[in-house]
Amino acid sequence: MNKPISVATEAKEGSMTLSSQGLANAWYTEESLWKRERDHVVATTWAGLGFSCDIPNVGDTTPVSFMGLPLLMLRDEGGNIRVFHNVCSHRGMQLVVEPGNKGLMLRCPYHRWGYDLGGQLKATPNIGGMGVHEVPGFDCLDHGLKEVRCEESMGIVFINLSGDAPALVQHLQPMLDRWQALAGPEFDQRLTADCETGRLELTVDSNYKLAIENYCEAYHLPFIHPDLNTYSPLSDHYNLIVEPLASGQGTRTYDLTRGNQAPLPAFPDWSQAQMKTGEYLSLYPNVLLGIQADHFFAIILLPEAANKTRERLQLMYAGEAALGEQYAERRQNLLEAWSIVFAEDVSVVEGMQRGRASPGFSGGVFSPVLDIPTQHFHNWFSQRLPDQ
Repeated sequence: MNKPISVATEAKEGSMTLSSQGLANAWYTEESLWKRERDHVVATTWAGLGFSCDIPNVGDTTPVSFMGLPLLMLRDEGGNIRVFHNVCSHRGMQLVVEPGNKGLMLRCPYHRWGYDLGGQLKATPNIGGMGVHEVPGFDCLDHGLKEVRCEESMGIVFINLSGDAPALVQHLQPMLDRWQALAGPEFDQRLTADCETGRLELTVDSNYKLAIENYCEAYHLPFIHPDLNTYSPLSDHYNLIVEPLASGQGTRTYDLTRGNQAPLPAFPDWSQAQMKTGEYLSLYPNVLLGIQADHFFAIILLPEAANKTRERLQLMYAGEAALGEQYAERRQNLLEAWSIVFAEDVSVVEGMQRGRASPGFSGGVFSPVLDIPTQHFHNWFSQRLPDQ
């Protein structure tokens, strides 16, 4: 595949039209379509599955349900993150049920077949009867775990289910180019996650796409986030399109000094002229990102059903210094502030989900000024749907 065009622009008013081009209700409510989009839209690109923090040590394993697929993240003996289908090759038993450290061998809880951290089948107890652990014609090399292509960036573990997307760094380059110009050429290498206290999880009764759409735009800011709007008002926001993989919005008035705690260390290459800039992108299909001069966050949307999504937040900072004890209160206040903002969005996305049950709604209309990012997502999604 060709490298994506490296284009990131502030979307202009009127660059899209007032129109009824939204996705049909069924794409938010029907389980059959939800699985169809998994296989034909989500699977063909890079999707967020988890965080590097989830499995910091060799032998750490974390089961993840992703759009109905039982998957398994682990860290192998070389320190690399691997993802496998979480199913034993013997009788299809879920291999790992709870997160934890399994040492150097994964044992199926059913018949104790064992796999190493590279997914190779190593042990088949009693396969030939009691005390007989081998049988003629059966080669363990043919029955290892089925691996899923994965790569890491920005503390996020991404998967490509189809296995044929361009390399992750190539895929992300348009977005990385923009934020490297803002935060420095190595900003993504400097990110240090607060794995202990900088995390949050929410479950929302809505399709994951509605969370993407809500995050894309600032239109709802004064009505849903009144406190946030006092120090980062809608009038100071701009639409942002990063072709072809993301859309969102930014602000020119993000206040790093709110409260009375010492400010966090900023990215050293962040321009002093843009210290109040913050940008927020929906990285299609299921990751929400935010960058400010002193911190970064990622939210992975894990679709659990057509009408249910688990949201996982991870806060990150500009280097290890920000994790020092002198900044503990600041980090806690930051987490609490974002927790309030994201909790305020829950009623919105759940309300839109309920609305998708109505035959009186058929995709809606887009503001040609404030819904540009949302319409971009709809277009991205629609272009990837298989032919009927």
